Amino acid sequence: MLDPNLLRQQPSDLAARLRETRGFELDARALESLEAERKQIQVRTQELQNLRNTKSKEIGQLMGRVTRFNAEEDFDQADFCLSQVEQIKAQVAGFGDELKASEERLEAIRAELEAIALGIPNLPHASVPVGSDENGNVEQHRWGTPRRFDFKVLDHVELGARNGWLDGETAAKLSGSRFTVLRGPVARLHRALAQFMLDLHTGEHGYQETNVPLLVNADSMRGTGQLPKFEDDLFSTEVGESKRYLIPTSEVPLTNIARDTILEAEALPLRMTAHSMCFRAEAGSGGRDVRGMIRQHQFEKVELVTIAKPDESYAEHDRMTRCAEVVLEKLGLPYRRMLLCTGDMGFSATKTFDLEVWLPSQDTYREISSCSNCEGFQARRMLARFRNAAGKPELVHTLNGSGVAVGRALIAVMENYQNADGSITVPEALRPYMGGLEIIA
Repeated sequence: MLDPNLLRQQPSDLAARLRETRGFELDARALESLEAERKQIQVRTQELQNLRNTKSKEIGQLMGRVTRFNAEEDFDQADFCLSQVEQIKAQVAGFGDELKASEERLEAIRAELEAIALGIPNLPHASVPVGSDENGNVEQHRWGTPRRFDFKVLDHVELGARNGWLDGETAAKLSGSRFTVLRGPVARLHRALAQFMLDLHTGEHGYQETNVPLLVNADSMRGTGQLPKFEDDLFSTEVGESKRYLIPTSEVPLTNIARDTILEAEALPLRMTAHSMCFRAEAGSGGRDVRGMIRQHQFEKVELVTIAKPDESYAEHDRMTRCAEVVLEKLGLPYRRMLLCTGDMGFSATKTFDLEVWLPSQDTYREISSCSNCEGFQARRMLARFRNAAGKPELVHTLNGSGVAVGRALIAVMENYQNADGSITVPEALRPYMGGLEIIA
């Protein structure tokens, strides 16, 4: 969520920035009208509340005098005070309906303003290039040279199908489209990738391994920006009156660990990693990437999340992206780093680097990791703060990144390490996790 002062004080300027950078249309006039009404009704509501409190105090004082006069058996004075109490109660009743209506309207306006604020994307950092889609992204650097094959390259679906390792038909029978059953050494290779990534991030990169729930409440989804805007892309479950959401990424529970919390400065940066299942309805993906494991309803990721001080968050962003790059380098997978333009960034991000891995079957690079700095956007929703040098609570900055997507790493390993006979060479970094196995065939 953006700073409310931007919406209140600079709605027109904010609307222009959002239109130019995000292609997002903010109705500044409607916002200004709501804000003006809010101020007017809030002033009147406070006046009526103050009047009610004053009258309640007068009633209390008069009732005290009634008690005293009755004790003194001065019943005439007691009756006089009681008559005054009834007059004041009549006055309170006279403006009570207006006060109730004002309070209800004020609450409705606040809810409307909050709904508008929750639907506004984050503002891009000044270093982010302006663009409308992925064509505006800027390549930062490349690592590795794509392998040249002297035989026909197969994609991961063909490689997996030859030995029954990758089975989409059985998965469709069990669950429908965009699910996959893995068997044998490919299932083991998938598990090995996740273990390798966790060991690397915890042992060499200083992230704390964290096991998180796969079901979270609406507050957690709202805190990281999935709700209310992306509800159609989420899977949810209801038991009785309790509704929970299956996480689209472990960024959600990891980041929300800091929700409604004031952290000590010494605890930052707080670096966490988790291997988890992820669930996405892919409501807006149309018919893209329906073949194989590129875009699934259920997949696995090793996620990186950092809670940082504001003046350290961009150094942490570079560090996090580098941690994800090391995964690909140790696996020997060619990749490139892309700086996303304003129109291709995620809703909560202010700056994002994507890592794209080389897929021989497609003769192109495909996204395998996305590392974003959200600055205070999520923290403001979550009330996630730290105690600064002055001892005052201040919003933290939140960062998240894939370190990396396990299924897509499996695809990249299968395709880049394939052999002419359909076997797959196991990258050296994974052999300790495969019992020393060098080739799966």
